[in-house]
Amino acid sequence: MKKIILMLMLFAPLSMFAQKFGHLNAQEVMASMPEFIKARGEMEATAKQYENDLKAMQDELNRKSQDYDKNKSTMNATKQQETETELQTMYQKIQQTYQDNQQALQKAQQEKMTPITTKLVNAIKTVGKTGGYVYIMDVSAGIPYISDTLSKDVTSEVKAQLSKTK
Repeated sequence: MKKIILMLMLFAPLSMFAQKFGHLNAQEVMASMPEFIKARGEMEATAKQYENDLKAMQDELNRKSQDYDKNKSTMNATKQQETETELQTMYQKIQQTYQDNQQALQKAQQEKMTPITTKLVNAIKTVGKTGGYVYIMDVSAGIPYISDTLSKDVTSEVKAQLSKTK
């Protein structure tokens, strides 16, 4: 029995060296994907449009607020109350529009990124299976150290796999 345990202890380290580990920078790979570049451009354009719409609303609120401040002394109490209510309603509408825009951007980003992320993960899995890797780690996820001698950078292999699956 002692001989079997001794043999297992001797051969266990050898089996550890037979395992293959890989690593990649998933953010770098994703940034080079045409679909990611297109989605990012669309998201930036949408965000810019939302920003412009909000700025126009804020400019209108500022203009009406300045008009109110100038003419407040000549207005009767009822007109002042109506104008203040109108300004408050405009302010609330701007706040709601901002929140709605943020939610719409998040939803759109998720809808656009899910298929891109799935494609990247599938490419990593394919490289892992065909290369016989035990693990493929993403260095962009914050891994502080990966040994270059024990782990192979498979970034180019994943990029090649992605180019095959267009």
